[in-house]
Parts: sequence; C-alpha cells; structure tokens
Amino acid sequence: MFVTYVLFSEKHDQIYIGYTSDLINRFHSHNELATKGHTIKFRPWIVIYTEGFDSKTEAMKREKELKSSRGRNFIRNYITTYYR
Repeated sequence: MFVTYVLFSEKHDQIYIGYTSDLINRFHSHNELATKGHTIKFRPWIVIYTEGFDSKTEAMKREKELKSSRGRNFIRNYITTYYR
C-alpha cells in the first residue's frame, strides 16, 4: 500500500506533499532524521491529510494533483477548516 500525505508546519505556515509506502518512517525522517532538504527548515511537521492507494503510480498521480494550484487550494481550505 502507498500513501499520499500532506504535512503542515503551523509554526512556519508551510505545507509539504509527498507519497511513501511507509508513512511512519517517512514522517520520522521529515521531523528528526533528515539532515538536508526542504523539510528540515520548517520543523516541526504534523500529518494533516492522507490518502491510501494500491499502487505507487496512483499515489504519484494524486501527489501531482495535490501539488497543482487546485490541489494546494484544497489543502489550504482543509487547513482553514480543521486547523484554525
């Protein structure tokens, strides 16, 4: 199973969208293990949204959709509704 996920840094008002086959380890990497990359600058992160898929291809397709302007608007509205 693959998961498309959205992380939110309330402290920095940043979102991050990705996909993985191991959400727990990936989340741990974003928040603690990684020493380089985009996500280390905006810690701490919380997982605010997930969708499960049977294939990597489906998860990648949804990730791409969420990274579009329409998808980012969906995420920002979701944050406004549930986290503010």
